[in-house]
Amino acid sequence: MNRFSMSLAIIVLFTLFSGASAQTSRNRQASLSNLDIAGGLKGALTQGVTNAIDDLGRRNGFLDNVRVRIPLPRNLQKTEKTLRALGQGDKVDEFVDAMNHAAEEAVPVAADIFIDSIRQMSFSDARSILFSGRDDAATEFFRRTSEDTLRDKFRPIVQDFTERVGVTSKYKQMMGRYGFIGKALGQDAKDIDGYVTQKALDGLFLLIADEEAKIRRDPVGRTTSILRKVFGVLT
Repeated sequence: MNRFSMSLAIIVLFTLFSGASAQTSRNRQASLSNLDIAGGLKGALTQGVTNAIDDLGRRNGFLDNVRVRIPLPRNLQKTEKTLRALGQGDKVDEFVDAMNHAAEEAVPVAADIFIDSIRQMSFSDARSILFSGRDDAATEFFRRTSEDTLRDKFRPIVQDFTERVGVTSKYKQMMGRYGFIGKALGQDAKDIDGYVTQKALDGLFLLIADEEAKIRRDPVGRTTSILRKVFGVLT
């Protein structure tokens, strides 16, 4: 067999195999009932949400994770060196720690809101999310259906914590002493509670997306028979 004939044979075999594999995948997907899909997806989401909340809602949950650790507000970062040079280093560190602790205080209330969103998910939503081809489709569904409610729930908790530990007053004292610095700050540095609330939400959704991707890609992450059955059709 010459080189051209061999290449042609390989292409034909690859095409046949790909077609057969795609058809097998479609057949496996079609074999799943709406109840299977909904049960599997809701189970996966419950598992992912629980893991993410447990991870972030513990002591130092944000501080210990560089991917979600809440930094100084962006415009305040520009003046951090100046603040430290003026002897405010300890206050800056305390301020960062307190913002992250405020976020971890808020995260646990997300559980009931997410569970309610999962319960209300329709069969159509579940099928669309499962077969979307995107590793974060369910997480994005959560953002659409839950983020505004979560923000409303998170902010009072963040605000209560920052007031209890004096974050807002310390911040105002720190910045008020150096008025020329305050003039350089943007809105994110003025509304500390709003800033922490949004960062807490961003961190939570990031970890939920990690959990979703883990279940979609890794069979080890499928801890129940329904998860193995439903997500097994994707691999």
